[in-house]
Amino acid sequence: MSELLKESVLEETSPEDDGNSRGLKKEMTWKDAFWFATGVPALVLFSIGAIAATVGGLSWLVWTLSISIGFIQSFVYAEIAGLYPKKSGGASVYGAMAWVKYSKFLSAMSIWSNWIAWTPVLALGTKLASGFVLTTFFPNAAITTWGITLLNLSFIRPDLTVRFDFSFVLALAFLAAVFFIQNLGAVNAARIQRILAVVALLPLLIVGIVPLITNGINVENITPSLPTGVSWDAAGWTLLFGGLFLAAWSTYAFETAICYTSEFKNPKKDTYKAIIFSGLLCLLVFTLVPFSFQNFFGPDGLLDPGIESGMGVGSAMAMMVGGGLLIETILVLLLILSTVLSIMTSMGGSSRTIYQGSVDGWFPKFISRVNRNGAPTGAMWTNLGFNVILLSLSDYTFILAISNVNYIIFNFFNLNAGWIHRMDRPNWARPLKIPTWLLSINVVLAFVNIAFLGLGALVWGTGTLISGLLVALIAIPLFGYRHFFRDKGKFPEPMQNDYEEEGFVKKAGILPYIAVAAAIVLIIITSQLSVYSL
Repeated sequence: MSELLKESVLEETSPEDDGNSRGLKKEMTWKDAFWFATGVPALVLFSIGAIAATVGGLSWLVWTLSISIGFIQSFVYAEIAGLYPKKSGGASVYGAMAWVKYSKFLSAMSIWSNWIAWTPVLALGTKLASGFVLTTFFPNAAITTWGITLLNLSFIRPDLTVRFDFSFVLALAFLAAVFFIQNLGAVNAARIQRILAVVALLPLLIVGIVPLITNGINVENITPSLPTGVSWDAAGWTLLFGGLFLAAWSTYAFETAICYTSEFKNPKKDTYKAIIFSGLLCLLVFTLVPFSFQNFFGPDGLLDPGIESGMGVGSAMAMMVGGGLLIETILVLLLILSTVLSIMTSMGGSSRTIYQGSVDGWFPKFISRVNRNGAPTGAMWTNLGFNVILLSLSDYTFILAISNVNYIIFNFFNLNAGWIHRMDRPNWARPLKIPTWLLSINVVLAFVNIAFLGLGALVWGTGTLISGLLVALIAIPLFGYRHFFRDKGKFPEPMQNDYEEEGFVKKAGILPYIAVAAAIVLIIITSQLSVYSL
């Protein structure tokens, strides 16, 4: 470990240091990115309990609708990623290039919101993995309930505190292990992730398939229905949109496959292959696992406190398969590997998002440092420090919901970036150019997601929407300091060259501003229509 830290600190360089400085290495193929994205299906474990306990019999329908929407959206991301084969960092970086001519601040907010959406996976995943370990192997030990409250934050959200407990220590150990693996560089990390993926995807497929074979389909359990006492009025639709809002954080996430564009040997072909094949895998898992979960437990069984908190999901899934204590232990161990896989996916993707954001002049310079393995260690240390803070917070569903407010914001900017790029850069080479009708559907989906945000965020806490929007606004002073104070109003090279496109004409005119204004109005209207009894 000491050698690792020495390498991270002493062997780092910035892409701006000199002509011979190291950057991210072009060693990957789309298959490597696919293996990185295999951590996304495990995100179903993060919120399957919370969504099931909240929307009841609508659970599997929510997941199926959500992943279908995510798959349709991925084609826009694949197109805009192909426009910038030399950039890393994912869809928000490519989308920011569409918005930068209209508002630098909105571009910065898009990239920032994407990072805020992704980085909490580290804290949430390690906490979930530690919960699986404690509840399975130390169910009655005093150490599982021991903890010290360091700070009361109930003025932000009821029962929200800063805590130090054994779960925090165990989660920190998982986090350090993932950091070590990612520090080896993208290709080496992808090789390790490939091995983990084969093992870690197995329990999800087992849980999705075996119970359906052994128990058949229980029509009564899977019939879509609202929880008892809720009807299809404003409250019912709020509940549905609340489920779709939270599920989006998991189901849309396979767009991380295009975070590695500048590291591909053949970015023009590898980029769209990576996201499409990753999307097909997620379409299978996010449809199958929630369906099997609800088919087994039924709407009433989904209300179990262990399922709602997420900590009992591992034991519940083991129960679905049967086989006694040994099988349950093995399955839980595999589920722990699944969460570790998702943590690796997040560390790799989110680090490259803020790395490229730093290289392009959106965020502080120190984040753009890389080590001799080509790993973005400046960004990784930033991720690590931020998530240590998140690990100390007591309410993880609230963190996930705040994160998802920002994910929807990023999603809105990037789905609209598709048509802005089409209008402003019609003659640019596109390895994948989707049909206009599909591009149009995604414009509609951008606003549908905004409706999820306005109508559904309340389900996860009265302060969720406002808190999430305030977090998104942090991008403004961050970018303002870097751009106007440090860089004197100019972007670093070669971002400045990208910004000063020769012969560029803003053909989209005022349409991007109209889109933003319409989104703001839609949030206000839908948030006022939201009805939910907390």
